[in-house]
Amino acid sequence: MTMSTDLPDPKGVFVDFKRELNPEQLRAVEIMNGPVLVIAGAGSGKTRTLVYRVARLIQEGVKPDKILLLTFTRKAAATMLARASRIVGPQCQQVTGGTFHGFAHRMLRRYGHLIGYPNNFTILDRTDMLDLLYLLARQLELTGPGKQFPRKSTLASIVSKTENCGGYVSKVIEQNYPHLLGELPGLEKLVPVYRKYKKVHALMDYDDLLLRWRDVLKEHAQVRESMDSWFQYIMVDEYQDTNATQAEIVHLMACGHDNVMVVGDDAQSIYSFRGANFKNIMNFPDMFSRTQIIKLERNYRSTQPNLDCTNAIIANAKEKFTKRLTAQRKGGNPPYLYTAKDEVDQAKFVADRIQELLKDGFKPSDIAVLFRAGFHSFHLETELGSRGITFAKRGGLRLIEAAHIKDLLSLLRLLINPLDRLSWGRILLLIERLGIKSVEKIFSQLIKSEDPLECLSTYKTKAAWGETVRGLGSLLKRLHDMPADLPDLLLQLETWYRPHLEKIHHEDYPKRLRELAHLRGLSARYDDAVSMLADLALDPPDQEEMEKEKERLVLSTMHSAKGLEWKAVLILSLAEGRFPSPAASFRTKEIEEERRLFYVAATRAKDFLCFCYPAFISVSGTGLLPARPSRFLEEIPSDLLQLWKKGVDFQGSPGSDQTGPGIFTPGKRVRHPIFGPGRVIRDIGPKKIQVLFDVAGEKTLHLDYAKLSVIES
Repeated sequence: MTMSTDLPDPKGVFVDFKRELNPEQLRAVEIMNGPVLVIAGAGSGKTRTLVYRVARLIQEGVKPDKILLLTFTRKAAATMLARASRIVGPQCQQVTGGTFHGFAHRMLRRYGHLIGYPNNFTILDRTDMLDLLYLLARQLELTGPGKQFPRKSTLASIVSKTENCGGYVSKVIEQNYPHLLGELPGLEKLVPVYRKYKKVHALMDYDDLLLRWRDVLKEHAQVRESMDSWFQYIMVDEYQDTNATQAEIVHLMACGHDNVMVVGDDAQSIYSFRGANFKNIMNFPDMFSRTQIIKLERNYRSTQPNLDCTNAIIANAKEKFTKRLTAQRKGGNPPYLYTAKDEVDQAKFVADRIQELLKDGFKPSDIAVLFRAGFHSFHLETELGSRGITFAKRGGLRLIEAAHIKDLLSLLRLLINPLDRLSWGRILLLIERLGIKSVEKIFSQLIKSEDPLECLSTYKTKAAWGETVRGLGSLLKRLHDMPADLPDLLLQLETWYRPHLEKIHHEDYPKRLRELAHLRGLSARYDDAVSMLADLALDPPDQEEMEKEKERLVLSTMHSAKGLEWKAVLILSLAEGRFPSPAASFRTKEIEEERRLFYVAATRAKDFLCFCYPAFISVSGTGLLPARPSRFLEEIPSDLLQLWKKGVDFQGSPGSDQTGPGIFTPGKRVRHPIFGPGRVIRDIGPKKIQVLFDVAGEKTLHLDYAKLSVIES
């Protein structure tokens, strides 16, 4: 971040902005003064607009050190200013550009004394913050033997959310960690102690940089006046991802001139869990009167059939800046929709499509598979592994990288090999007060025994952990001698493991239990534990493979895909119970963010887009249950999608889907792949009929998804 005024003269540089920009981009670039809100749809040239705005300001004679460009990464700012330099010259590098946090840090070194901080205050990095929180929790006797206070990393997340969401711990716990409500009294003690400790010892954590800079601006008019004079033009990228404090900082710094341009897309606001406030972009015109709103709706990424679909996804958003993306590319096919029998069938279908795309000339790096949660790709990971297809996963852990998955699989390995030293070490150390020396002593007894599991079930010790160890031995002995089918076997092992899971991972065990349930669902496709463990034993990539990762097929959570694009995108598990996230419940605010997340995922595709949903999903504690399509998927008009079915060229037209309402007239005998035979009793349109099934009773079915066939008489 530089602020030099020793600049070359920009006179003589000429840029034909009308030739370089489309009309909407040009309008945004040509506005010199006053507040401007640029609503930049996906793939519409947002960065290009900011780059040319910087160039235009400088060409019009604005000194670079009077311009402030705030972005979410230093790299983004550096890239934009480098591009601007190629347009009007190297003086663009003298623009003050960087992140909100970096800028606030620079200003606090200068003005922090006004709120009681010396200019040599210390910044706590993430590790420092974790250690300090744990130290204070220990001093307050919130942690220790027999206590289940949240771990350091969870404490840090709670504290950060609290500071960024109004300062109320109770609100954060109720909304994000309801299973930790029992720890609320302790957390309400810890947070103010942590705040006071930082102030006394001149410490600031990452959140403090923004909060304290805001305090300086609010409390000291002379600083606001200085900022107003210093930075006469302020630009902010990705404004939909700002939090309330960042929006307030922008408003305070520009209060004398209002020369603020913010660029963002309300439809891509998906980071509320990081403190981002969707209302910032919606309320910008209220915060800055006389705001000019410019919409960038020309899309340079996708084809129109894809955009028709993504436009439909966001059309039902309850609060939005209405826009309609229009493709600047010609051609394209409508997105595909595939209804899988279950999540195993879904994985096989996606793997088949990936292989077909590769045969058709797509590079692996041209293809991405997106999903809501990391564990949604577990079936696909094993399917790809069995076919020798390598991939890079972004967001969430690979199946066997998560600690709780490793723990359960270690228990399974002990049934196969009771002398597996590594697995014994992992499992026995889960038991409270059982240390490494005791583990070694136990193992030395097991290797001497003809029946190690029997030996463990009768292990003699007066230690407090003895009963737990013997109970484990008895369970393993019984399962070894009288094995159940694999899903039931895992369930019984999980029953033993669950108390340890809840204790060790107290802050997020509900999520981990859901992933264990998903592992059980995956196990149903295997005849035995040996086969499953062999499939899951994927070797971690070495350094050379890491270098090649950028050339690989990508599996990614929807959140991690934001800002990226691929030629082909397949989106998994678009079924209720999987997407929207069950954690979103039915709260309107959270459901609306899930809708925007779906929009972000679908707009990543340049050419090929495919939606998949399984008719049955695995539900923790219940097993397989029928699922209906995600509510967001159902909102897409059926004429915007192609139904994929076997025997159809995937790249071409799907032809007739044979599900027209005229085929299923009242009185027709039909068969459903789940509910069996029945008789159509009425046509309730559009594309919906009622069927009285012989066994399942009366059902209302949508013909686009029902997979009905006529029973010939």
